[in-house]
Amino acid sequence: MTLAKRSLTSARVARLPASGIRRFFDLLASMDGVISLGVGQPDFVTPNHIRQAAIQSIEDGETYYTSNYGLVELRHAISRHLQRMYGVHYDAGTEIIVTAGVSEALNIALEAIIDPGDEVLSPDPGYVAYLPCVLIAGGQYIQVPTRAHDGFALHPDELERRITPRSKVLLFGYPANPTGAVMSRETMLAVADIVTRHDLFVISDEIYDRLVYGIEHVCFSALPGMKERTILLGGYSKAYAMTGWRLAYTCARSELTEAMMKVHQYVMMSAPTPAQFAALEAMTAGEEDVRGMVAEYDRRRQFVVAALNGMGLPCAEPRGAFYAFPQIGGSGMNDETFAERLLMEERVAVIPGSAFGEAGAGHVRICYAQKYDLLEDAMERMRKFMARNSRSRAK
Repeated sequence: MTLAKRSLTSARVARLPASGIRRFFDLLASMDGVISLGVGQPDFVTPNHIRQAAIQSIEDGETYYTSNYGLVELRHAISRHLQRMYGVHYDAGTEIIVTAGVSEALNIALEAIIDPGDEVLSPDPGYVAYLPCVLIAGGQYIQVPTRAHDGFALHPDELERRITPRSKVLLFGYPANPTGAVMSRETMLAVADIVTRHDLFVISDEIYDRLVYGIEHVCFSALPGMKERTILLGGYSKAYAMTGWRLAYTCARSELTEAMMKVHQYVMMSAPTPAQFAALEAMTAGEEDVRGMVAEYDRRRQFVVAALNGMGLPCAEPRGAFYAFPQIGGSGMNDETFAERLLMEERVAVIPGSAFGEAGAGHVRICYAQKYDLLEDAMERMRKFMARNSRSRAK
């Protein structure tokens, strides 16, 4: 057999970084008795009435393609939801696309507005998919460091310091994965001023918008003058416990929406039809479910943060999402060693902070979307681990 002499893969794909998370999931798959605090998804089952809506749609023969934009009833529900929650209006006919998850929404947003070499600024640490998606779209990914003592909020001065003539987009997700950070309205307004002065676009990933604790979520496109500059990404995976349904949406002014549609219609055609009926039910009758899950996440959050601080793993209070991001310097290990040894010695899976960017080094991500009794067990195992390995004990 004669092998091809040219490269089998594109240079763009070849330079994508390997996932810093996948190695730990591969280890996890071969082990028994592990409590996983690594996977970022709700432990709740999708509420029954939402599941039944999808089942009913199948029974009714609703198995066709929808409009490329998505079910018109669902788009109207999204429009009403954003108007009611944040006071920002999107036209259901021209400014909303229903997508197959926020992952697709992010990809079509970047493909629609990025030219080769354009710079995309994004907070570090940040969601692991941001950098690869920017590279796939041909952009340059510029990390803007955030810090624990600021609650991992994006600092306006740090952002402005990294803007160049090639900067085009600010991409962020608040509430944040992996840190649980939430941005204040005051800071968001300062960021909006920078965006305006430097003529930037914004992709605002707000998949965790409903998961906030004792603080308001600020919808970036609802700020004065920001709707025209912003692509809002939202969805159902986190607040409604619908990760496997793969359904989300983009909201943007009509010109940007039409540009994203040019990509969406060829790579996806339309989002899965039964999942759209489920999402419609979630948006129209799922508020009580959301509130119940948020209350339980808050109970878990408070327990986990207190436990981590008590065992010598300082943790800035996460005000959103369902992640804690403690510092592990007191263990005397780097974050990868800490995560691997914790898994091997105590059968608790966490994710090294460096998987989320350079500023994540020295931290680990803990997902507290897990049953309360399992969180208690996991925290006890971690206490034992720290009792053996803390620097203070070594002295």
